[in-house]
Formats: sequence, structure tokens, C-alpha cells
Amino acid sequence: MTDRREIERLLDELYAARLRGDLQGVLDTFADDAKLEIAGATYTSPMTIHAVGNAELRTWLALLVKTFQLSERQVLALAIDGPRAAVHWRAKVRSRVTGVIVPTELIDVINVREGRIASYTEFFVPRWGLG
Repeated sequence: MTDRREIERLLDELYAARLRGDLQGVLDTFADDAKLEIAGATYTSPMTIHAVGNAELRTWLALLVKTFQLSERQVLALAIDGPRAAVHWRAKVRSRVTGVIVPTELIDVINVREGRIASYTEFFVPRWGLG
């Protein structure tokens, strides 16, 4: 059984690694057979990612870390119930390709198994005009 403090520590590690752009640090928080799903919309089109297992996660997360830089992360709400967590947060997302910075709101739904992330689902919406 994973307790609340362990899950909070795991989430702190995950988000710190994301803010640093540390691919290996992010991957280290996931179980080898973890499932990752991301859904949202960019300015021009919807975006979805689905990956299962270490190799697929590495491919997608490497692309995300290479393309987007996160800053000014702010947790709006955190709920932990047994091995599950939900995090509502916002951050500034900078495209390393275009240089454009977009305030973005995100909701993550996470399941933890044996101290690592077993499944991670993220929903995001850019908040243009909110500075």
C-alpha cells in the first residue's frame, strides 16, 4: 500500500523533473509497464498521446521535453485517495520551436503502484490571453 506522503513525494519528483526538462528524472517516476495518455488542444488542433511501456513512454516524453519548457507551476488542487491522485495545476508552457509562451491549465489523474506511476492521464487547455 502506498501512503499519502509517498505519493506526494513521487509527484514532487515528477513535477520537479518536468520543470527541469529532465527526461530521465520523469521516466524514473513511472513503472516499466506504465500507461500514459495526454489529451488537449493546441491553438490549431486537438492533440492526443497514448503510450504503454517504457519504450513508448520514452519516445513521447522525449519529444515533449524537447519541444516544451514549463515554468511557473502552480498547484490549484490536489486530491489523493489510496493509490490514486488528481492534480489541477497551471503553468506557463513555452514552445522551444516557436518561442511562444502560453499559460496552460492541466488536470492529471494518476494511479500509483509499488511507489511508481502505473497510469497517468493528463488533460490540458491553453489559456490564451490570461498572461
